[in-house]
Amino acid sequence: MPHTAMNPYLHRRYLVSFSSWRIPQIFTDVLIIGSGVGGLLAAIEAADTGVDVILVTKSCASESNSYYAQGGMAVAVAPDDSIESHIDDTLSAGAGLCDESVVRECLSSAEEIVESLLEWGMEFDGKDGAFRLGREGAHTANRILHADGDATGRVLIETLLHRVNAHPHIKLFDECFVLDLLTDPPDAPATESRCVGVLCHHPRFGMQILRSGVTILAAGGAGKLWRETSNPSCATGDGIAMAFRAGVEMADMELMQFHPTTLYVAGASRALISEAVRGEGGYLVDRRGKRFMQDIHPMAELAPRDIVSRAILAHLAETQTTAVYLDVRHLGSYFQERFPGIARTCREFDLDPAHDLIPVHPAAHYMIGGLKVDLDGQTSLPGLLACGEAACSFLHGANRLASNSLTEAMVFGRRCGALAASLIDDTPMSPRWKVDWSITHSARGELDMNDILNALRAWMWRNVGVVRDGATLEDTKAIIEFWGRYVLDKEFFASPSGWEVQNMLTASWLVTKFALDRTETRGVHYRLDYPQPDEAWVRHLSAIRQSLRESDGE
Repeated sequence: MPHTAMNPYLHRRYLVSFSSWRIPQIFTDVLIIGSGVGGLLAAIEAADTGVDVILVTKSCASESNSYYAQGGMAVAVAPDDSIESHIDDTLSAGAGLCDESVVRECLSSAEEIVESLLEWGMEFDGKDGAFRLGREGAHTANRILHADGDATGRVLIETLLHRVNAHPHIKLFDECFVLDLLTDPPDAPATESRCVGVLCHHPRFGMQILRSGVTILAAGGAGKLWRETSNPSCATGDGIAMAFRAGVEMADMELMQFHPTTLYVAGASRALISEAVRGEGGYLVDRRGKRFMQDIHPMAELAPRDIVSRAILAHLAETQTTAVYLDVRHLGSYFQERFPGIARTCREFDLDPAHDLIPVHPAAHYMIGGLKVDLDGQTSLPGLLACGEAACSFLHGANRLASNSLTEAMVFGRRCGALAASLIDDTPMSPRWKVDWSITHSARGELDMNDILNALRAWMWRNVGVVRDGATLEDTKAIIEFWGRYVLDKEFFASPSGWEVQNMLTASWLVTKFALDRTETRGVHYRLDYPQPDEAWVRHLSAIRQSLRESDGE
């Protein structure tokens, strides 16, 4: 169905004006944006075919959501488990929005990924050749593989980076900020053009154009749109914003998953407290030490994340407190052995898990929506593939099953890398871009960038967070459009921090618009004014820059 026109400043195609013939250009067969597990595995897979790969990341190569993943990989490898059971759990958590064919393909391919990791020297926790398998929320079996206790992401990234750094066909460009995707023809709709590279900025070399036969976007999530988040500072939704500007079809942007338990200490960032802690027997209690999840869901603390997050916030409102608590005191020394990283973080804040309750609070954790992709990671823009948290494959439905994210990123990262190597377009890359957007001398006043950033994240947390309603979503959409008129019409934001703020405004607008349009409650999307699921909404929302529309989910 048609929608009203977008704010013109959120509608713009490029972040900056530029002329391609005045900028150095570097050529490669395959270009990958992002150094999480999806991007790294895509690079390895493509390079193993003999093509040249450039992998670019805006921070250091190890800085990603993947690196901080504590939970592990969900893979059905136990004798008493099965792929069918894993599929059933994923579909159940997804609240009707999973694509079963995608779920089946991904989870059936997961064990092959584990075998490759083992061949590359990764060591999972266990002994005598048997994995130590944990359980997390909404799983009906122990199927979570861990490494070094609660440092699975770190060990995984180190394993893949070692292989990337040693590969003769991969070049790694770090500290390099990608501003926009480049298309040929430059101004044609995505369905009539092709992605041929990116415009990027390096602190030493300045503006550069990276030209590629195929580009893979694996730029991660957008947790920093919210004030409360488990994500590192790099998760600002840049990939979402640049893809939207290029006309790529986006899907399910209203579906941000909020993790129930991040460490809640005044003045500190929200460190993740893995769901595996509850899987090992940790309890959620209030300030009186009373467990409350048993009265809400049969799985108690291991209910799906959306249910636990809402239950915590409802209990906080009822008791007029700021945090609930994880009680692991009964686990004794086993907690330190099983979760050395979390125990170390607690000690930094003078908390001893053997004797103290751990204060926790929900926080934005995983973006389910993103660039709409098929089973091979292809987007609506030829020449552009996507994988990992930046992509929306419909695997997770309306609520991601715990620890399915690393599994998905690696399965589809590998598929993207293999496909990219076969899709390289040998057509001469001749287009010359001269982008001179008309609003270069804005007459509007200036707003402080940090003020906007802090206010944006606060608005998103209050109004587009765990609980939403139409009136406050409308207000949030309007204020983002207002800020856009004072930020997105100026080129003096010519730095990575300024470009991040502009990307965050665009991504936040998308999330808010989608949340406003889905007039029901489903999975992680909870509307106070529409508190029940609606069978008419068993479908996906999608959007392209030129117009917004609903898809029928086919």
